[in-house]
Amino acid sequence: MIGTLRVRAPRHLWIVGVLALVWNAFGCTDFSMTVTRNPAWMAPLSPEMIDWLDAAPSWTVATWALGVWGGLAGSLLLLLRSRWAVAAFTISLLGLAVNQIYPFVSRTPAMLTSPASIGITLAIWVIAVFLLWYAIRLRRSGVLR
Repeated sequence: MIGTLRVRAPRHLWIVGVLALVWNAFGCTDFSMTVTRNPAWMAPLSPEMIDWLDAAPSWTVATWALGVWGGLAGSLLLLLRSRWAVAAFTISLLGLAVNQIYPFVSRTPAMLTSPASIGITLAIWVIAVFLLWYAIRLRRSGVLR
């Protein structure tokens, strides 16, 4: 590249990028299996949980899709060292934030109020915020172009 200094990718980019890819691929798998109502995937869910999912408005499916697929795109773009990873992780975080409205305005099933479920939700938030912060940091330092 003429006139620009190429910044070497730090090792942690590959570690974070691969872990993010695996994490977000699981989210996409969960989304796909739930939306298609895969019998084996749905088997552990209570009838109350399935009824809650079936009653969810379509905007929750759309925001869930933005959250998980945005995260997967962000992970791939991070590994490709693209500055567009920031936009993808932003979309992912916005999808998560809007999607979280539904549990607060609906009659939430007991499965979603367990300590384990709350812990998973917190982990999702922490990882989503971290990935956006991380991508912004790499873009500012010139690693993402």
